[in-house]
Amino acid sequence: MALGHSVSLTYGRRAPIVRDMTALAENLTARTERLRAMALPIVQCAVAAALAWLVAAGALGHDRPFFAPIAVVLCIGVGLGTRRRRVLELVAGVSVGVGVGDLLISTIGGGAWQIALVVALAMAVSVLLDGGALISLQAGSSAVLVATLLPPGGTGGLDRMVDALVGGLIGLVVIALLPANPSGLAAKAIRELLEEVSAALEAAAAALREGDPGRAAAALDRARGSQKAVDAYRDTLTTAREIAALSPLHRGRRARLDAFATAAEPLDRALRNTRVLLRHTVAMIEKGEKTPELLAVGMDDLAREAARLSEELVRGETPVLTRKALRRAAARLDPVPLPPLGFSAHVVLAQLRSLTVDLLEATGEDHAGALAAFPHRPAARAS
Repeated sequence: MALGHSVSLTYGRRAPIVRDMTALAENLTARTERLRAMALPIVQCAVAAALAWLVAAGALGHDRPFFAPIAVVLCIGVGLGTRRRRVLELVAGVSVGVGVGDLLISTIGGGAWQIALVVALAMAVSVLLDGGALISLQAGSSAVLVATLLPPGGTGGLDRMVDALVGGLIGLVVIALLPANPSGLAAKAIRELLEEVSAALEAAAAALREGDPGRAAAALDRARGSQKAVDAYRDTLTTAREIAALSPLHRGRRARLDAFATAAEPLDRALRNTRVLLRHTVAMIEKGEKTPELLAVGMDDLAREAARLSEELVRGETPVLTRKALRRAAARLDPVPLPPLGFSAHVVLAQLRSLTVDLLEATGEDHAGALAAFPHRPAARAS
């Protein structure tokens, strides 16, 4: 007994340590993955910042051209975004801030109240010019630099505007010559999006067969947060197309990006329809409605085809196999005669049909062709 008690105590003390070590390892893995994903933008920033400094200081002869590397970091960043717009906003912000700062400081001198006035006026002018957040912030920071670090008058203002332009242009050149893989970015985002659809449908099918409303409700909670995946996909697709347009190395990938773009709107609708389906699945189980195997089979079919669609699009293939399989799934969801169904079950069936139409359109099928997969009952379209 004493030995068993000792072993039990030892294990009890070690269990939290093991859990902590496991959590630490998982956290480290996640951080490493994030660093790997950001490695290319970091390299782009570092290389372009050094080139911008060399051009502004060496070729143009500017003394301490700090705005050149700053412009690079702001334009490239360490994430995804619309970089060409950033360049324009940056240059506009610097111009407004430097212009207002030089004009006022040369007249009223430096000091605390002068800084307050210069920053307020620079940001107000940028807002009146219908500037975005980056223009306003850059205008304010540029005005502060003018008011505090540099003597009034001279050519500093013009040099800083040129430095910002040089940094922005070099940033774009580096993006073009050291680009991310645009189709790889889009493929990763669409895989995550379709995984959400597939996981929700698998959970709904399992909940139906087990009569477990809690499992369906948990899937619904997860699906409610899936709109972030749609938004991330749209942002990633915008960036991927921008990279393909900027970089001569990836001009040939535009056709593949078109397939990803075709799928964007239908997949957005698919996730919305999935959320409606899950809400009524919860209601159907809780009310004890009849749940014909037709519904669970349909959910399994569409979960499988969502995964297949992801694989075909990621490989750069035309999703012909997915399209054929979806038509077979549609036939199973369009039986004659229709088995007796309760209200919520009717809604679930309608959402399965709508989902089938969405996934068919994501393969490149037009709307009329997708609806034709249901000759007996047209698929209802959820908002």
